[in-house]
Amino acid sequence: MDEWQHILIRQALLEDAAAHDLTALATMPTESSAVARISAKADGVLSGVEMADAVFTALDSTIERKWLAHDGDRVHCGDIVCELAGPVVSLLAAERTALNFLQHLSGIATATRAFVDAVEGTGCRVADTRKTTPGFRLLEKQAVLHGGGVNHRMDLQSGMLIKENHIEACGSISAAVQACYRAGHAVWVEVECETLEEVREAVDVCPDIILLDNMDPAVVAQARVMVPSSILLEASGNITLLNARDYAETGVDRIAIGAITHSAPVLDLSMRILPSPATADA
Repeated sequence: MDEWQHILIRQALLEDAAAHDLTALATMPTESSAVARISAKADGVLSGVEMADAVFTALDSTIERKWLAHDGDRVHCGDIVCELAGPVVSLLAAERTALNFLQHLSGIATATRAFVDAVEGTGCRVADTRKTTPGFRLLEKQAVLHGGGVNHRMDLQSGMLIKENHIEACGSISAAVQACYRAGHAVWVEVECETLEEVREAVDVCPDIILLDNMDPAVVAQARVMVPSSILLEASGNITLLNARDYAETGVDRIAIGAITHSAPVLDLSMRILPSPATADA
């Protein structure tokens, strides 16, 4: 695990005042141990296991963890995801922070997998965008991979994506593409097109990728005929689970879905302390 992940976990535990759980300290014997289980309360795809596991370790290194499901695994409602044992106060103090990571990232993996399943068999890949939670981008993009998707640009220096403002500044698509290539950076160049006329202009200057922005499937199909296979063709904008396959069947190489990171609902998971033998016998 990288240092930035440890820092993020420490910040999250501090944010939750996990070392000062007043309720647990008031109601639980500090010396007592317990067994707990994290279970799925809905079907989905797991992500964030490494982060959740590290939360428990950071809070109390004596907590024992046994993960029964791992990143990228499909889970079903009722499945036991993890078994834990350790001081009951520590388990409760770490619970919410661990579940926050696990639920959020599993939600992204689950949303991604839904799109991947929707386009299965077409050869089209599901890509993310930079529409991520500040500070969580690497985790969220990793969750996309766990869901079967692919990562688009990680940041502004990992690729050159020419959008309308760049085109306006240069005067044309051709000029913008040529300016990016002249810059000499060893990264791919992508240009966003909003009309078929712009697609024709883009094809003439051969960018690595052409992005079809907010075109319906019928127009995307026309663009597919115009763009040679040597140029990766991507569609984005207003793509939902209901129409994703329509886009995929046009022959585009991938569809970019911002919603899988910025709007994915969490996967419902919960942690319960198991009754002690004495309590169960009472």
